[in-house]
Amino acid sequence: MCALDLSKLSDGAVDFIDEDRLEKLLAAPEPTPQEVRDIIAKALSKEPLSVDETAALLNCSDPEIIEEIFDAARTLKKNVYGNRIVLFAPLYIGNDCVNDCMYCAFRRSNIEAVRRTLTPEEITAEVTALEDSGHKRLILVFGEHPKYDAEFMAETVKQVYAVTSGHGEIRRVNINAAPLDHDGYKIMHAAGIGTYQVFQETYHHETFAKIHPTGTRKNDYLWRLDSLNRAMEAGCDDVGIGALFGLHDWRFEVLGLVTHAVALHERYGVGPHTISFPRLQPAHGISLDNFPMVSDEDFVKLVAILRLAVPYTGLILTARESAEIRRSVMEFGVSQIDAGSRIELGGYAEDTAAQCANREQFELGDVRSLDHVMRELLQDGFVPSFCTACYRLGRTGEHFMEFAIPGFIKRFCTPNALTTLMEYLVDYASPKTRNAGLALVETELGKMPDSPEKTDLQNRLKQIRTTEKRDLYL
Repeated sequence: MCALDLSKLSDGAVDFIDEDRLEKLLAAPEPTPQEVRDIIAKALSKEPLSVDETAALLNCSDPEIIEEIFDAARTLKKNVYGNRIVLFAPLYIGNDCVNDCMYCAFRRSNIEAVRRTLTPEEITAEVTALEDSGHKRLILVFGEHPKYDAEFMAETVKQVYAVTSGHGEIRRVNINAAPLDHDGYKIMHAAGIGTYQVFQETYHHETFAKIHPTGTRKNDYLWRLDSLNRAMEAGCDDVGIGALFGLHDWRFEVLGLVTHAVALHERYGVGPHTISFPRLQPAHGISLDNFPMVSDEDFVKLVAILRLAVPYTGLILTARESAEIRRSVMEFGVSQIDAGSRIELGGYAEDTAAQCANREQFELGDVRSLDHVMRELLQDGFVPSFCTACYRLGRTGEHFMEFAIPGFIKRFCTPNALTTLMEYLVDYASPKTRNAGLALVETELGKMPDSPEKTDLQNRLKQIRTTEKRDLYL
């Protein structure tokens, strides 16, 4: 097992977070209504916003102008993503950790946390339970510990892909884990992963140092900031960034995320595939008394502004939030959510209703079943999707942007969403969810003009309903 060499940064690695500049932007006078409308017009043309333009939106306080921001986010989300919502589930593999992050229940000094690493047999049981509920996309979560090196994670990925149950299979495995060196990322890429996520947690240097104690791996700001540059150089062209909102001023964190997205795009020609914006939540053995928590009102605003700032980047809203908040924020630009989530080690196979605080990294706000979430999405007019076609056909990184930016991706996304939805309805849905889903499929088909492409989609949907054929995609 090789230790990470923290001296091996990316080629020309640099700390691109100019803290003084970001603070000055946030201290600037409130923009005029016309300035904001010009920025909104740029976003609606599907052009990414600059950090300065994003700061101007963050500095708005006029309720009427903020409502225009919300309206624009709704419109942009519809224009780029339609009414699709991609679903996935997190699967925690191990919670041993060498770090001592002040906000995390898995911190090494929390002696009340139940430590566990799933065995191969337990991993199979967890994946089987997830497949039997209808999931096709997982994100594997690992603590930062020498035992969870790239070889271990890669073998886990291969095992997850190998598990099948009935019509169930996992078609995409994403990773949320510690930063790796170039060799580690090459191993992960060869294992067939989807997106590799590394959250900076906070982009504010002083806060980062304070909550990640000296002497821990996570205390190295630049090693973490540079992590996805190394991933890109190693061949992982799908990467995800994120910040944990509630550690520092939420407006600063939004600018940090946009700065990070811009830096990746300028260097590699493609920005992050996803941005996550979880809010700090209660966790066993953790006090939240001294953290600057983010209000619901500000949370909705930050989601809308992120949507406008990064039109083609997926926005992930997790089950940290309550069902009510998730439903209210969905329309402002969210494109991916988890559902039916359990974050205790071994929680899916156990299938118990209660959360176990000393086995969780944090407290979930939404513990509804996948079927329950699916039914509500359908009733609200969303198309739940388990599509993984782009990743398996090589439409990732720069190739994805070639399709996405002109809008051509719509030719693939809606049909593939409907076929994966039909798989769920036939194989896993409750009667109420199945009826709601079949009605929505007919509605979506009714929106499509008659064409050979529509006929082909109808044939694929019929095959799923009447035969054993599955995984029919473009």
